[in-house]
Formats: sequence, C-alpha cells, structure tokens
Amino acid sequence: MKTLYPAINPYHTFFLETGSKHSVYVELSGNPDGIPVIFLHGGPCSGTKPDHRRFFNPEQYQVILFDQRGCGQSLPFGELELNTTQDLLDDMERIRIQLGLKKWLVFGGSWGGTLGLLYTQQHHDKVFGMIIRGVFLARQQDMDWFVSLGANRIYPEQWQRLVECVPKDARSNLVEGLWNAINSEDHKINANVAKEWSAWNGQLAMGKAFQPSSQDEPVSEKMTKQVRMEIHYAVQHYFIEDNQILEQCDLLKNIPTTIIHGQYDLVCPMEAGLSLYKALPNADYIVLPNAGHIAQHEEMIDALVGATDRFATLLNT
Repeated sequence: MKTLYPAINPYHTFFLETGSKHSVYVELSGNPDGIPVIFLHGGPCSGTKPDHRRFFNPEQYQVILFDQRGCGQSLPFGELELNTTQDLLDDMERIRIQLGLKKWLVFGGSWGGTLGLLYTQQHHDKVFGMIIRGVFLARQQDMDWFVSLGANRIYPEQWQRLVECVPKDARSNLVEGLWNAINSEDHKINANVAKEWSAWNGQLAMGKAFQPSSQDEPVSEKMTKQVRMEIHYAVQHYFIEDNQILEQCDLLKNIPTTIIHGQYDLVCPMEAGLSLYKALPNADYIVLPNAGHIAQHEEMIDALVGATDRFATLLNT
C-alpha cells in the first residue's frame, strides 16, 4: 500500500497580485523542472497544509499549492468581496501564466475537485489531466443532502444542533437562515453558527472518529470568518448554474481523468462520483470500499498517490 512521500519544504513562495484587494499565497515545491501539478484545497476556505505536498513524487513533480482568496495565508483573511468561483478560476489561470506553464495536472478533492472540473471546462487546452477525489458537483441536491434531506437522518442529534442556530420561522431554507445568523450583530449567535457548522462538517467527514469540542471552548474570529465564507458560497449556489458541471462534461471527454470516491463519504455521497463517471465514461473510476470523505484515510492515500504515480509515468513517456 502506498503512503505519502516524505515531507518537503517549498523552494519558492510568493503572493499573486489579482488586481483587487486580494493577495493570493502561492508556493512551489518538488522539482522545478518536473511535471507541474496544481493542488486545489477544499472548503471553501479550508486552506492548504504541508502534507498536501506529499501526494506527489518530489523528483517527478513541480508541486503548486495556493490558498484561495480569503483562505490560509492569503490576504485579507475571510474577505468576501470579489470572492466568487469565477474569481478563483481566474486566479488559477493567473498563476499558470505567471509561472510560464503551458499545461499542468489538476488535482483536487471535494470543493477543490469542483474548482478543478470548472477550470478544466474553461481551459481544457491547458490541462494534462485531472485527479478528482470526493466528487462535489455543487448541485442543489448536493446541498439538500448536506443540510436537510439526507445526512440529517444519519446524525439527527448533531444536525438538530445546527438547525437550532436558526430561528424557527427561518428554517425552511436552512442555508439562508444560517447565512443571516452568522451575519448577526450578536456575537453569540454568529459564534454558535460557526461552532455548529464546523461540528456538522466534522461529524460527516470524520464519522465515528469525530471528537466534538467542548461547549465551553471559545470560538475564534478566524473560525467565524472561515465558516462565513463557506456559507457565502453555499447561499450563492457556488456561483454556478445547477447541474452546470455535468452538462458541460463534453468539454472534458479528451482529458485523462481519474475519479476516486470513498464508499462511506457522507459529505459527498457516492451518487455524485457515479454521475460524474457516467458523464466521463473514459475516466478511471476508483471506488474505495472502506474510505469516507477525508484524504488522510490510508486507503485514500494509497489511491491518490497511486494516481499521481501513474500520471507521472504517463506524462514522462
């Protein structure tokens, strides 16, 4: 079974200027002359982590990580103005151009996979291939599953805590109710939304391994800003049309693609992975019988590292 490559440090970091108040953190690691691969983190607003460099053979790949607008080390943290899906896709293209790359491999999971699919649909001539983990298609049905019509039946008590962040008369549209609540002038209300939204995410992503924080643990301003950004995207339907990704998959038919999905993923259920595969029947479709949503599961690590190794072999021949 494959494991992560040894830890490495970036050989270059910089802030991408975007023509707006946003400065986007970018880092390069691995082989400067290797196969360029861009890593797209989830969230929105989760940010990159050092272990994200380790899915790639550092002798074979030039590994490009960036923190999306308002995330991680990008500045200003939590800023929502000019922070839309298209803005993020435009930042990706700015990075490619600034680095002087003709093409790159796109690697993303969950929300990062969403961005990867959308970017490749817009710039399919700039992409060697895609590795997509934990497919999130950003459809209404995906958000319905997440907040009201699916996962709530698996963890009803945890879900009820999320619901109770919103006044009873605002619960018919829970995402909108959460958006209004996290923008409340009452710090206790928006802090409670941040805590319960994070707990709901953690419960679905981690399953039985999830350890809830103490009810007395304070909520940081950073956590509140992060959750506000996640709900900002959700309440705007991720700034795309419903079913847009599947309807435009014809643009991806010539792009070598590997789709990897955990059978026990409760954040992004298997139906999404299967739907993407049906739209891209030439893709490699890998279902992991014991994995869930998180990339750190040993079965998921094995599949992801295996996929990057196979692409390295393919692209070096």
